[in-house]
Amino acid sequence: MDARIAVEEIFGLRAGDANVMRNAGAVASDDFIRSLVLSQRLLGTAEVVVVGHTGCGLHGLDEGWLAEELARETGARSETRFGSFRDPGEHVQQQVRRIREHPWIRRVPVHGFVYEVETGRLRDAG
Repeated sequence: MDARIAVEEIFGLRAGDANVMRNAGAVASDDFIRSLVLSQRLLGTAEVVVVGHTGCGLHGLDEGWLAEELARETGARSETRFGSFRDPGEHVQQQVRRIREHPWIRRVPVHGFVYEVETGRLRDAG
């Protein structure tokens, strides 16, 4: 979701080379899984790359605090989870595992990386 992450530039892609799906925190949410299943079935996606990044707003986010703030501001409560995490590399590894283990995801290579916003480096996260 972060506009600082130029996926095409990082991986040397041109328009049409990859189906890029973005969301806050690189979370393999139910909606992401739904989109990935469709991408595989309808577009032939044969490889998956999960890219988290340093400086992510979900890194260390207190979800309870945010939920309380939103409830106070709106007068409504929700079971929505935001996907906060403590360690970007570990977080990406968890998302990769979720994708690999989902019964509807075809068995394709699934890679995980952390993009270091400060240096422009991409490091393997498993």
